[in-house]
Amino acid sequence: MLPVIALVGRPNVGKSTLFNRLTRSRDALVADQPGLTRDRKYGTGKMGDSPYVIVDTGGISGDEGGVEFLMEQQVRQAIGEADHILFLLDAREGCTGGDEMIAAELRRTGTPITPVVNKSEGLEVEMAAADFFSLGLGEPSAIAAVHGQGVNTLINQVLDTLPPVETPDEENKGTQIAVVGRPNVGKSTLVNRLLGEERVVAFDQPGTTRDSIFIPFIHDERPYTLIDTAGVRRRARIHEAIEKFSIVKTLQAIEQANVVLMVLDAHQGVGEQDATLAGHVLESGRALVLVVNKWDGLTPDQRVQMKEEIGRKLPFLSFARLHFVSALHGSGVGDLYQLVDQAYENAMRDMATPELTRLLELLVQEHQPPSVHGRRIKMRYAHQGGKNPPIIVIHGNQTQHVPNPYKRYLVGRFREAMKLIGTPIRIEFRSGENPYEGKKNKLTNRQIQKRQRLKRHVKRQDRKK
Repeated sequence: MLPVIALVGRPNVGKSTLFNRLTRSRDALVADQPGLTRDRKYGTGKMGDSPYVIVDTGGISGDEGGVEFLMEQQVRQAIGEADHILFLLDAREGCTGGDEMIAAELRRTGTPITPVVNKSEGLEVEMAAADFFSLGLGEPSAIAAVHGQGVNTLINQVLDTLPPVETPDEENKGTQIAVVGRPNVGKSTLVNRLLGEERVVAFDQPGTTRDSIFIPFIHDERPYTLIDTAGVRRRARIHEAIEKFSIVKTLQAIEQANVVLMVLDAHQGVGEQDATLAGHVLESGRALVLVVNKWDGLTPDQRVQMKEEIGRKLPFLSFARLHFVSALHGSGVGDLYQLVDQAYENAMRDMATPELTRLLELLVQEHQPPSVHGRRIKMRYAHQGGKNPPIIVIHGNQTQHVPNPYKRYLVGRFREAMKLIGTPIRIEFRSGENPYEGKKNKLTNRQIQKRQRLKRHVKRQDRKK
């Protein structure tokens, strides 16, 4: 097991900046705004002489209610998992009552602690750290996370206190599942229900989740990685820059995932933003499961109406499985694993070239492609060109002129014959090159003389008339 190092401190002291520095990434959202991080965020440390896991946490403010209370529960879980705690402090603000409260709580854990004085650029190291000796946690280390000053020395000092570990093989992240949807449709509640623990903050307030949280776990001896994402709403309603970055993170999570769980709210119906987000998923080519949440509170008539609305407003997602759950009570949630596995296996399936070619011949015989400029489009053979999504490459003549309705016909029949449920299919056409295209036929001297004689003969015939 890799050692776990947790970053703890008040809001806006630079924990996420240090997380990004240690992981050499931009995974954690960073802005000059307190309370940005709300969930635990895990990463693999890339700085230092040995591997480790780094955990970014939300700021501890001491508030006893609302989402801040749930954030602090996440922090305490991270502290309980940690082998070492980096207690971040702000050199510009000095030692505050909040720092003393956190220090008192950290001392009771018995976990090794290193006080880290951040934002010390431009200050003398001794002066920056002097104010924090009163916390009684040992000698503070002064760094500037945004510039990287002192970070490498700090992490190596911490790693020296931890037991050595062997470098692990490449981590098997398994099937990566992104949970997406509009704000407040129950994404975080569904993630917690799938994991069987309060892993992410779930609160009855739109926009609680701001970052994409990657959570690796094992279910029935099979590895998965759940990605809880921020809710995506219409651009006209987005006013904060933080929310714009959250949406970018959500779209990146869709691209990175193998399977997308798109969550719909059964009480709100299918909105314009649901259709837009579904379009992003379709363009990315990811396997998809449509999850209708809060299903338990509907009457039979409302359930029929919801199913009809999905078919009417999302007809382009007919390939996806439709599943109804109540994330709050857990009904139907356990069956999602089977649907995810089916969609992933279909997206990653190997298809033999002879089988695809025979199927193409049958489809062309059943329904011939249209003529272009009096010439028939010919399709000779097909083969697989990629996975996730499955790509079928068809070779022939004039295939660049295949109309969209015929493409949809081929996609539907290939999906039906190959039983590719839960994943979109892409078809690419390639035409053979004409070796004489662009070349002008050069006449010989004899052909030129014959042509001239023919022209003179035509002229004589015209004069006689």
